[in-house]
Amino acid sequence: MLLNITKRLVCRKWSTRSMSSNVLPHNEQEMETAVVPSTPILKRELLYPCKYECPREAWVENLDTVKEQKLGMIHLHPEVFGGKPRMDLLHRNVHWQKMIRYVSFAHTKTRAEVKGGGKKPWPQKGLGRARHGSIRSPLFKGGGIAHGPRSPTTHFYMLNFYSRIHGLIAALSVKLAQDDLHIVNSLEIPTEDPKYLEELIENRNWGPSVLMIDVDDIMPQNISVATDEVPHVNLMPVYGLNVYSMLKHSTLVLTVNAVDRIEERILYHLHRNDGREAVKPYHFNNNS
Repeated sequence: MLLNITKRLVCRKWSTRSMSSNVLPHNEQEMETAVVPSTPILKRELLYPCKYECPREAWVENLDTVKEQKLGMIHLHPEVFGGKPRMDLLHRNVHWQKMIRYVSFAHTKTRAEVKGGGKKPWPQKGLGRARHGSIRSPLFKGGGIAHGPRSPTTHFYMLNFYSRIHGLIAALSVKLAQDDLHIVNSLEIPTEDPKYLEELIENRNWGPSVLMIDVDDIMPQNISVATDEVPHVNLMPVYGLNVYSMLKHSTLVLTVNAVDRIEERILYHLHRNDGREAVKPYHFNNNS
């Protein structure tokens, strides 16, 4: 038994040696040619640098050509783009955003609103029947509804402020980890033709729906006209970024300026000293 095990180990050792000898270069010249050229890293100063965690890295791409071109690497703050995939926070943010816009129009009539029933159906005494004052009582068929829904009913509530902040961090981190987050130098495209945008998205495998984020709400003219004809590509300013929109679209595209603005605002709220005072205006009720 031991002989068989040693034979197997020897065979594996020699097989790994043969594989490594075939893969590795034989001399120093081949090793020099095998070295991958260094890629340019765009200089970017991170706010609140993290001491014990390396920054995340992402490619900066272009939009002026259909074929993808790597313009360099960019460092991303680990506290913003390297958070944990908190599914509970994502669900709470999505549910909160849905409930904000939801208004229930279900409506039922009470006994006072149902037509008829003004006369007492039978005398109070003498017939041996239960006493009733109206046939529109909730006890009768065709009567009013007790404790039924009344329209319009809003389901609005305020989610905790820092639950929203960490929900944004979780959504951005998930998008980056799944390779669904792309960073571009700008949103300038050479033409207003929507076919150019569709061809670009198909060539780069960006998925069926794309959300593009820029700093200002006034976007470049070409991409604004092109996205009007493409319903699955949407533009949004950075101040409107939210969890529901990021999860609704399969691909998230950020400009470099948008990345700077997102990191600036999120890191400010994570490191501010008056956090207790900051969340007071958002205390609406206890549903958060």
